[in-house]
This record gives sequence, structure tokens and C-alpha cells, in this order.
Amino acid sequence: MKIIPVVTLGASVGGTETADRVADILLLFSQAEGALGGSEISRSLGLSKAVVHRILQSLNSRGLLQSAPDSPGYVLGSVVIGMGNKAWNQLDIRAVAGPILRRLRDTTNETTTLSVVSSHERVYLDQYESTQEFKMVVELGVRYPLHSGASSRAILAHLSDVYVREALKQLAVLHSDFSEADYLATLASVRRNGYAMSLNERETGAAAVAAPFFDKAGIVLGCISVCGPAFRFQTETAERQAHHVAEAARTITSLLAR
Repeated sequence: MKIIPVVTLGASVGGTETADRVADILLLFSQAEGALGGSEISRSLGLSKAVVHRILQSLNSRGLLQSAPDSPGYVLGSVVIGMGNKAWNQLDIRAVAGPILRRLRDTTNETTTLSVVSSHERVYLDQYESTQEFKMVVELGVRYPLHSGASSRAILAHLSDVYVREALKQLAVLHSDFSEADYLATLASVRRNGYAMSLNERETGAAAVAAPFFDKAGIVLGCISVCGPAFRFQTETAERQAHHVAEAARTITSLLAR
């Protein structure tokens, strides 16, 4: 076990008040669309710049924050990502989502899946297979990028600009005819509609509809999906599936918020 020394931030910021301020700053970063600087944090939380500076330096030294690559501000650091992964181990999201996914499978008669964010990727945690002869089956535990597929876009549409910019760069490398404007419009549509769709995208002959779920602070944690052979996802059917999956995702969000 590694012991990390505790560093006092200073006499002017101490005790419970210090803990509250540190927590408020971390929560501010978790909800930010991009990098945050000291002045912006100071204005948002009503704290002095000196206090904010000391807290930022302390969080940065522990890896909870890191310097943003394209701006003078900070973004959440690698230690926070590790803490997030640890949280998934402690909170069995499968137990919460399982009955809902099973019910969604029975309603749609297609395979239903559960994905969560893991670092800058997503991972399938669970699935309930369709009882039909021709069906989609996913491989649990495999990591997928956040830029392609209904499940990935359902998550990415609600992440900060740091993740979106990373996805744009990856897609520009993968596709010579990639349109950044079209892709951003697609993400906006996902946020507006509450779900994402894919057809013959990551795998020829496959289709999926996915919707995100959130914690009580409104931070996206992952998504659920209905997936199956593309020939069964015609426009009217896909829209009906989208209604069911979005409703199921909202139920998971409400349960996690308790």
C-alpha cells in the first residue's frame, strides 16, 4: 500500500472550509465543458484568487488536475480517472441496470447492453441476449473508442470538449473525407433527442440505438443500448426502439440519483 503525505494548504484555508472548497472546485471541473483557469473558478465560486491558486497547485501535484494541452487552464487528471474506475468496482452498476436491461430485452426482443466510461474509452459491462435466432452479441470487457457507434456517441455527446476534440482528431486520421461540422451536428442531435443511432457503422449488418444515463450531479456515467441485425431496424422500428431505450436510461438515472 502506498501512503501519500497530506500537505496543508495554509492557515488561511483550513479545516472543514478547506474541504468544502476543494470539493466545490473538483465538482466544477467535473461539470465543465473544457479547461478552467484560476480567474474563472474564482468568479464562479466567489473565492479569492490566492486561495484558488493554492488549491489548484495542490490538486495538480497529486494528479487530480493536469495542465490543459491547448489552454493555460487545467482539466481533470489521470488520478481522477483511476478513482472513477475504482468507483465502478465499488458500485455494481450491473445490479442497478440488470432488471431494466432484462425488461428492455423482453420489450424489444433484441439484445440489450450496458456500457460505462473508462478513461477516454467505453467498456461493455453487461448484456442480455435476444432470444431470436439472428441476433447481436457483444464481447464484455473490451474497450472501444468514444468516437464511433451509437453507444459511444451517446456518451461522447455529454462529455467535455476535451473528449470531443480528441474524437475529432482520431476521426480525421481514420477518414479522409471526415466532416467535423457534420459530426458536431450529430452530437448536438444526440443531446437534443436523448439517444444515438448507428446502422452498418462499426460492423456491417449491425444496428443499434443507445441512450445515456447520469449520476445525481448530471455527469454521464455510461449508456444502454438495443442492438440487432440491421434489417430489423427500419425507420419506424428504430424510432420505437429509441423510445424504449431512452425511457429505460432515464429510469437508471433516477435509480442512481437516490
